[in-house]
Amino acid sequence: MASYYDRTEYLRGVRGGLPFVLVVVPFALLFGVVATEAGLPLLQVLSFSVVVIAGAAQFTALQLMAENVPTLVIIISALTVNLRMAMYSASLTPHLGALPFLRRAFVAYCLVDQSYALSILEYEKRPEMSLAQKFSYFMGAITPVVPLWYTATVAGAMVGQAIPPALALDFAVPITFLAMIGPMLRTQAHVLAAAVSVSMALIFAFLPWNLGLIVAAIAGMVTGAEVERRVEMARAAQ
Repeated sequence: MASYYDRTEYLRGVRGGLPFVLVVVPFALLFGVVATEAGLPLLQVLSFSVVVIAGAAQFTALQLMAENVPTLVIIISALTVNLRMAMYSASLTPHLGALPFLRRAFVAYCLVDQSYALSILEYEKRPEMSLAQKFSYFMGAITPVVPLWYTATVAGAMVGQAIPPALALDFAVPITFLAMIGPMLRTQAHVLAAAVSVSMALIFAFLPWNLGLIVAAIAGMVTGAEVERRVEMARAAQ
């Protein structure tokens, strides 16, 4: 049976994932607090994090649930926020697609912003990595992140209002995404897609039920795809 474990790469992944603890824990604590305030019992709060394991989508769904938005809109909004996971998967397929089914399923479950950002940058920087090394690095990257996401969610749900507002736990949300997105803005398509999505989110912030996020996500993806298409056409014409 083939071995997919490389201790050195696993430990490299763990070291790479450790800094994200500083933002994952406050992020999860905040979700636990907000979910409890919305009326969810502890078991449902934990189940939410275990099943969905996608902070942005969880916050989106929770806010819409609190506003008694129709279920279909909640589902569409959460899926739209998580559309980036489909792009993450497509990006990682050339690197991890040859794994056995169960391992691929586990990678898909643990595919979060942090694990993707760390892994894809490492894979592109070191193209000589073997499949076992890539898988081990990915597993190492999620080791400090995923268990703490569950634990901190429960802690936030249990302490609830005991966390003083002065701690401003919500700082973790924008900082997390800025830290991950910044290094990825390497091409014109990346930059323009990000600029358009941010602009559209602000312009359409007045739309109900967070529908502005859907508009922004679609606009950003269309922009990135169109820029890539034009770049490829220009290269072919040379």
